[in-house]
Amino acid sequence: MSNPGGIDAGQAPELEPVPAGSIVVGHDGSDGADYALGQAVELAEQLRAPLVIVRAWSIATAPRPSTWEFGYVSSFDDYSAAVHEELVTDAGRVADTHPTVSVDYRAVHADPAAALIALSRDARMLVVGSRGRGGFGGVVLGSVSERCVRHAECPVLVARPRHPAD
Repeated sequence: MSNPGGIDAGQAPELEPVPAGSIVVGHDGSDGADYALGQAVELAEQLRAPLVIVRAWSIATAPRPSTWEFGYVSSFDDYSAAVHEELVTDAGRVADTHPTVSVDYRAVHADPAAALIALSRDARMLVVGSRGRGGFGGVVLGSVSERCVRHAECPVLVARPRHPAD
């Protein structure tokens, strides 16, 4: 199996803990992530809990930084800033509809499931979509959500939108 961006899927990343009692939600930019974010922000508002929106990234998944030009290799910080900016733009459309919710956007260079599991330690709840960008159409639960359900240190809500055929 390939390892895009050189990130070890089994390695627990060293991440700054979330505020105790936070709602943590993974967001990869997919429609499923938008649905999960909608559920998470409503939950955070109802529980008066801070919301932490997380995008895990690798060089293979990061957007091109503004400093990028042919023949120049952008720095890690440039890539991280580009991911953070994209996350704020993508997720802000949903999060901004709930102005009473305190929101923290985090772009982390890590395997998505490992990052979410690490951040679940101090969280009140972890919210994930049922499938993200890498999902196969017929699969009910994606690998990130499945790993989070098995290994997170807090309750996990798998947000799966209902479709007319369901």
